[in-house]
Amino acid sequence: MSDVVEKTLTALPSLLSLDSQPGSAKLSSTSKLGNLIRGITELTSKHEEEKLIQQELASIKEQVSSPNTSMMKELMVRAIYCEMLGYEASFSYIHAIKLAQQGTALEKRVGYLAVSLFLNESHELLLLLVNTVLKDLQSTNLIEVCMALTVVSQMFPKDMIPAILPLVEEKLNHPKEIIRRKAVLALYKFYLIAPNQVQHIHNKFRKALCDKDPGVMTASLHIYAQMIQEKPEGYKDLAASFVAILKQVVGGKLPMDFNYHSVPAPWLQIQLLRILSLLGKNDQRYTSEIMYEVLDESLRRAEMNHNITYAILYECVKCIYTIHPKSDLLEKAAKCIGNFVLSPKINLKYLGLKALTYVVQQDPKLALQHQMTIIECLDHPDLIIKRETLELLFRITNAQNVTVIVEKMLDFLRISEDDYTTIDLVGKVAELAEKYPSECWFIETMNTVFSVGGDMMQPDIPNSFLKLLSEGFDSVEEDKKLRLFAVDSYVSLLQGEPDKLPQRFLQVISWVLGEYSYLKEELQPAAVLRLLAKLLDTKNTSSETKSWILMAMTKLCDGEAGVSVAQEVSETYSSSLDTVLRQRAHELQYLSQNPELRSKVLPRDAGLEALEVDSSLSFLDGFVSEALAAGAAPYKPPHQRQEELAQAKALSLEPYGLSLPISMSSCSIADRQSPTLLSISSGLSGDSTDLSLKGGSTTLKLDGVKRVWGKEGYLAQREPLEEAAAQVEVPSPLRSPSQTGEADNSHSQTPIPIPTPEPEQEKQQLASSLFVGLSSHSSVSLMGKSEPTPQRFRRKAKSPSSSLDASERISNSLVSSTSTVDNLLCDNLLDTSELAVPSPSLTSQLSQSLTTANGSFDVQLTESDVKGSSPTLVRDNGVAVPADSTPHKDPDRPKDLCLSSHLPAELSGLSHSEITPLCSDQSLDLSVCHVQKEEYLALVIFIYNSSSSDIQHILLEVDSDELEVQQLLSRNLFMTSFTHISFILKGVFFAVQELRSLGVAVCQYSLTVKRPSVHVEVVGMVSYQLPVGTHQSVQFSHKLPLTSFIRPLTVSTEEYGKMWLDFTNDTKQNLSLISDGQESLTATLNVLKKKLQLHVVEIIGVEGIVACRLHQDQPCLMHCRVHAGTLAVWLRSPVPDLPDCLIYHCQRALQEH
Repeated sequence: MSDVVEKTLTALPSLLSLDSQPGSAKLSSTSKLGNLIRGITELTSKHEEEKLIQQELASIKEQVSSPNTSMMKELMVRAIYCEMLGYEASFSYIHAIKLAQQGTALEKRVGYLAVSLFLNESHELLLLLVNTVLKDLQSTNLIEVCMALTVVSQMFPKDMIPAILPLVEEKLNHPKEIIRRKAVLALYKFYLIAPNQVQHIHNKFRKALCDKDPGVMTASLHIYAQMIQEKPEGYKDLAASFVAILKQVVGGKLPMDFNYHSVPAPWLQIQLLRILSLLGKNDQRYTSEIMYEVLDESLRRAEMNHNITYAILYECVKCIYTIHPKSDLLEKAAKCIGNFVLSPKINLKYLGLKALTYVVQQDPKLALQHQMTIIECLDHPDLIIKRETLELLFRITNAQNVTVIVEKMLDFLRISEDDYTTIDLVGKVAELAEKYPSECWFIETMNTVFSVGGDMMQPDIPNSFLKLLSEGFDSVEEDKKLRLFAVDSYVSLLQGEPDKLPQRFLQVISWVLGEYSYLKEELQPAAVLRLLAKLLDTKNTSSETKSWILMAMTKLCDGEAGVSVAQEVSETYSSSLDTVLRQRAHELQYLSQNPELRSKVLPRDAGLEALEVDSSLSFLDGFVSEALAAGAAPYKPPHQRQEELAQAKALSLEPYGLSLPISMSSCSIADRQSPTLLSISSGLSGDSTDLSLKGGSTTLKLDGVKRVWGKEGYLAQREPLEEAAAQVEVPSPLRSPSQTGEADNSHSQTPIPIPTPEPEQEKQQLASSLFVGLSSHSSVSLMGKSEPTPQRFRRKAKSPSSSLDASERISNSLVSSTSTVDNLLCDNLLDTSELAVPSPSLTSQLSQSLTTANGSFDVQLTESDVKGSSPTLVRDNGVAVPADSTPHKDPDRPKDLCLSSHLPAELSGLSHSEITPLCSDQSLDLSVCHVQKEEYLALVIFIYNSSSSDIQHILLEVDSDELEVQQLLSRNLFMTSFTHISFILKGVFFAVQELRSLGVAVCQYSLTVKRPSVHVEVVGMVSYQLPVGTHQSVQFSHKLPLTSFIRPLTVSTEEYGKMWLDFTNDTKQNLSLISDGQESLTATLNVLKKKLQLHVVEIIGVEGIVACRLHQDQPCLMHCRVHAGTLAVWLRSPVPDLPDCLIYHCQRALQEH
């Protein structure tokens, strides 16, 4: 190892100019770093190394403290080496920052290197580097700019991102490729740690993707891979662009510098293949079809015998089995997997098993083709191969082969010494045992799991086992047999050597004997008590296990013998230092003497009774209110207290508050009431709607509010959002029967090693046990699929689920649920008013660039590529045709047709948005507008028959993931004599039996926000029948900004203050002011009031408070303060995502003003 270190560090002296002779490639004898390395390599013990390093650190500390140190660069390198060996050199941290600030270019390089190795993103000293980074980003020296961007992309305080973000954005247009590439990487880092900070520059990511330099384009793929993973539906339009890039890469049109072992840009290919997999997953063929050609080309070209080509093949296989299937590609991918699995090389065999594990859920027959190879892998000497084989078997487990597979897993567990492998396999075995339980086998398997897994297993495994045992199954008789067998097995274990059993297993045994030992009539409670008392005396028994044992003994103390044992045990532990054991001992002593009370407190089969648990502890509300009124501090969860303690030790990044013009005695200061440390005055009117400045005090007071002190104020525990259970999506069969037969023939040609006759017979028997049930799709039970084979034991049904998924209501909808963060990030990309689906010119530009092998990667993004979007017209034959975004121009169409005259009567007198085209084809034109009502947003859809013939059976379906959509029964549904309609209203479906030529049908919906998002989207589909009997369908989507749902919230200052204390979800941001004068706050709030419909509650001095709402139960409060030429805004709301969304629209409103 010393030779490797010596060779690795040979470049350091010439790089850092540590040697007196320039260009020297070896550590000179006079270099102290060289002497240190040589000294360490010659040592023979760790103690000697520690002694030498301590001496070296002492020498470095003494030298860096001297004022005229000229060797600071070498001292930093020596300190870095000591830190790399694991010894702390914290005294050098501040000197590293100074070296980065004041040194020459080479010294700054060493300083930045030391800082990036010494400090982390949360280190308090990193704040001292912010000004240095700002200065270097503005430098004309390219080296300094590169160093600053490098340190920013590695580590930078999250709170300081707004300070340098504009400078990093500017570097995206720098003429030097390396600067643009490092700027993209810095933005990628910002996206990972603070995605809401870079949401407004999303269009610049597209320009980086189309950069003429391949390095910049490659760097942008990191950002897109992350965003597509979070929301693939929003980037389907870029699939053609990624395919075009991959074609050029595979075709070798990138410069030769990107080649690795004659393979063109392999890591770029892998990244693009992963992106295409995400875009093509669960696709409706269109996105997947454009990938087939390039995937085939990638498979064909990646046939070189090299590790990097194997990695590309693996990603190709995963992509082929992820996107919409194509038979010939599936055959080639299956052949590739077979070559991997049959390879004698361990790495390739592992890769094949990994790929087979991934695709076995889509193509279970593929495992049958290699069943003998899989059997051989079970006996492979390499443990990694064995573990991956067991993972594959876990994926193909069903009710028929579960016993054999679990046995193989347990055999591996008994010889495994790796903790991670043990924990993982224990969880899998427990999952299979609970999924396919059967009397003795289930209990014996779980006993082995508890014994082998020990205390390393996850705590939910024993809990799930006890819950299953308590709830039972459909048959009462079978439940009794199962519990009785468990009691027999656990009594036998306690009579043996219980001190060797894990603690969690002993806890399970104690609970089961306490609950169900009465089922065995010949087993006396006193005998069980003596076994448990003996277990208490074992020195290895933990305090937690003793508590379980005492609780079990409390349930069993019947009869004189049992009471005698219980009294003896209770006397022993009633004086224990452990409070829990002492409490359990007193309970045992008291309940053993009072059988009647014990039967009420601990009844038999109590686990079967449904318990109503008040998780909110509402019975304590009165007590808590009285305590808070008396001045008690509110409760804070442990994690919040730890966060506050950690923040108390860190440097405060908040600016100093303005000096108060009044005496402190007359001002009520409480951190938690006001984000500016100023209180809100209750004596001032809260109903004022004008924005004029008030006279008198320049502070905002709030008298009468409970004064509860705290550094960050009271933040109630945030309730985690309940996420819907993820559904395991298993695609439909990938190939037709004929295609499957052809694929099977291709698989059958794969050579399989022929073993000797006797081992072959044993392996055939094992294979028949392992792979039973995989011969046909009807009998396959993969993990995540429902089991068609009837089971002997089934859990008792809880409650039937009657929810209807949105995908069932609108089968062709391409929109899935998105998070608020996704909408924040993707707003600029998906907003059709500013930036939408690129036109085909983008794809053509991508395909036409890189014409020479060493040419530039020239892809230009024209204005037409980023503007305008077109919905998709989906025909019944499966062919996707672009639909016009504007109504079809028909010469017979009335020129003076005004859709606004067709508005329902109840909406005709209200102001509405502009009527915009929604989608159209040769027969129908759909337009839309919305009207703001007090409690909801009315969405009006106009269906216009632009053809010369009547259209029948029109069905309009509307849905949204972020909105609650309800259809309104209008009093004026049709407004033209040309229309003859019979309406059927059902849910969010709007049906029209017949719409005559040039007729208009109007449908009205009420929209309310379910989950706040920057932009919410309504999707739908209209289907109809032409006179010739042809069915047509058109999909559409319509985006609405959240501002359409915001309403002013009129509250007084006192009400505002009380609400502020109750809200827990908040966000802070600095906004730009409209002007710099004294009226800047008033002017800024006037703009926000006009554009966002906010209510200005009060303005005093440089502070103001604003309120708004989405619904009556979804308010949002805003506190504004002018500081250092900016508007410091703090928003609070009971809705988690609402503050982030509103702050974004505030930014947009001020930017557009």
